[in-house]
Amino acid sequence: MLSFENDYSYGACPQIIDRLAAINDTAYPGYGSDDLCASAKSRIKDACDAPDAGVWFLVGGTQTNQTVIDSVLPQYAGVVTVESGHPNVHEAGAIEATGHKVITLPQHDGKLNPDDLASYCEAFYADDNHEHMVFPGMVYISHSTEYGTIYTKSELESIAAVSHRYGMPLYVDGARLGYALTATGTDVTLADLARIVDVLYIGGTKVGALFGEAVVFMNRDEFSRAPKHFLTLIKRHGALLAKGWLLGLQFDTLFSDGLYLRIARRANEAADRIRAALRERGYTLTFDAPTNQIFITVDAATRQRLERHVRLGFMEKADDTHVVVRICTGWSTTDEQVDELIALL
Repeated sequence: MLSFENDYSYGACPQIIDRLAAINDTAYPGYGSDDLCASAKSRIKDACDAPDAGVWFLVGGTQTNQTVIDSVLPQYAGVVTVESGHPNVHEAGAIEATGHKVITLPQHDGKLNPDDLASYCEAFYADDNHEHMVFPGMVYISHSTEYGTIYTKSELESIAAVSHRYGMPLYVDGARLGYALTATGTDVTLADLARIVDVLYIGGTKVGALFGEAVVFMNRDEFSRAPKHFLTLIKRHGALLAKGWLLGLQFDTLFSDGLYLRIARRANEAADRIRAALRERGYTLTFDAPTNQIFITVDAATRQRLERHVRLGFMEKADDTHVVVRICTGWSTTDEQVDELIALL
């Protein structure tokens, strides 16, 4: 049975497994106070070209989003995102559980439009009753988006400008950041992203690690300054790993010798091959996305035929007779698996 269900079904890239095996008998201090974490943080700051940044390691994406959003927002504020944003759809109310509303705006192929954000904020503050309402306190986007699409540098700069005009930090969920940074046609580097946004997280779980995410506060100005005692806040949210050195080891490995971007680029190349085959065979691509997530709209019979041989991700109903399914490549996808899938198509 082929698996193109997601990009986190397999364990971890061999470089991480080999390094873990090599140091398995070594004792390290707990909670990230070890040399592996220190080295990983230094490598990440170098990659971001942000020497004053603060870096913390957390265990998973939902815990990371909940911790960052709750720690940054004042009590009276909510987080602004698009309707398809992960905190709004697939995080089981984790943000709302902290007492913060998720404020949604329309999505455009998964992306936030800066004009929509500006219109919303302008209307909010023009309302004489806004003191009785949930304030927009920060802006959340993901890169790549839930639909595999990516932002351009100018789009990110425009969103950041609107966010800052209304006193809000811009936070980027980078669960699949490696795939966004290596997508064909992108004009955004990690250093660009770090310059434009205020806080981001670099995803490990979906880009070659066993688990784990790296949060980076840029510490550049009032918008990008890390909350006081952020380590304590991470623990308060249940996202602090006692064996923190495991996270340090993984990110130190991923950010050595360009490994993080190299394995992400390979996944995108596999996805590009599959996209080309889909187009040749007349399939309907739901979104024009250049990353490792491919969405196709198919009828029930086609879905059933494919799923007898390959695990796919169900996304949503398109109409009474069609559904949108996802084909997802990852760091572990092989040429042979791609060949088998193309044959099935």
